[in-house]
Amino acid sequence: MNDKYPLFGLKVLDFSRVLAGPFAGRMLSDLGAEVVKIEPPDGDITRMWGKDIGGLPGYYFQQNAGKRNISIDLRCEGARELVLELVSEADIIIENYRPDVMPRLGLGYEQICEVNPRIVMLSISGFGKEGPESHRPAYAPIIHAEAGLMHRQAERANLPHSDLPLSVADTNASLHGLVGLLSAIIMRERTGLGQHIDIAMIDATLATDDQVHYALDDSEDTAPLKNDVWETGAGPIFLSADFRYVWKLLTEASEVVDPTTKETPLEEKIDTRRNILKEYLMAQETWDDVEVTMGRMNLAWGKVRAPGMLREQPTILSRGSIIDLDDRAGGTRPITQSPYRFSNAVSGVRGPAPRRGEHNYEVLEDWLGKTKAQTSSLIEKGILATED
Repeated sequence: MNDKYPLFGLKVLDFSRVLAGPFAGRMLSDLGAEVVKIEPPDGDITRMWGKDIGGLPGYYFQQNAGKRNISIDLRCEGARELVLELVSEADIIIENYRPDVMPRLGLGYEQICEVNPRIVMLSISGFGKEGPESHRPAYAPIIHAEAGLMHRQAERANLPHSDLPLSVADTNASLHGLVGLLSAIIMRERTGLGQHIDIAMIDATLATDDQVHYALDDSEDTAPLKNDVWETGAGPIFLSADFRYVWKLLTEASEVVDPTTKETPLEEKIDTRRNILKEYLMAQETWDDVEVTMGRMNLAWGKVRAPGMLREQPTILSRGSIIDLDDRAGGTRPITQSPYRFSNAVSGVRGPAPRRGEHNYEVLEDWLGKTKAQTSSLIEKGILATED
């Protein structure tokens, strides 16, 4: 039953696009909230990214699965009034425009809370609502650069500056936004009032950066030695341990003898020991051999796995972390499952991603009691749009 979902009954209007907002909306949907994506007629830009199946590209599908969709032209006369009708029925609003956009549309927090004082609004932007850079547009790579992540990656790996291979600034802001949203919903039970949550991606990135203290204390030299990727006879592995510790375990847990002495020059000693470990690991010819060896040494290790092989990862396979969902073209497509596992509740992706304007009639009937004729009139006026 729907009421087995923890957030069953919550109504969410998701005005966001790309990732930081849509990811939060996707997680709320997975937890049982009714999430309605409000999409402009020209569409979310992520409809251009990824493999297109049934008119739904992969990136958009991944972040918007389980939502319903109405397409509103917010610039059209009468659109604001329709949105405020929906606001009166909603619990949560998510948006990730620059801080001046929603107020200019007449949909800032001060305006919407006049209609619904219980509303909780989450606004995610690159540099926050107030401050010298609040006007700046920002995607995740901008924050990766500004927050020092690109520089640290280049310096530690001795590589040119480049972006990270995932949009961590977006997802960090999204997850911190979720914590704020749910905290505000709990507080609303005491006060009867909602509130506005201002999440800056740069704040969320700093708050979630477990390495930032080395920069703040100017103490990069106190960080542990970098971990290494090593080749084995079965394939590459990553060892999460200082080489000095790996060497100690190797000599204690196997018959490897250290040929160096106290008189051996340091660079020669390091090279000798690393070559011995390299040869030892290359002698592990199968993944079973690797696992036994790592177990004997009690080391944390990981197979350096190609992304295309994720579905074969044993834990991902066992936990159903990737599932097959209706692709809306007569087949199925893979999608990540909700990461939440409850003892007495359920969560999970609740359906495929919507097409633009697909639920115009359904949502306006369910939320506002509008007839088909009334919704058709909104379409004729250009307030609502539908996908061709």
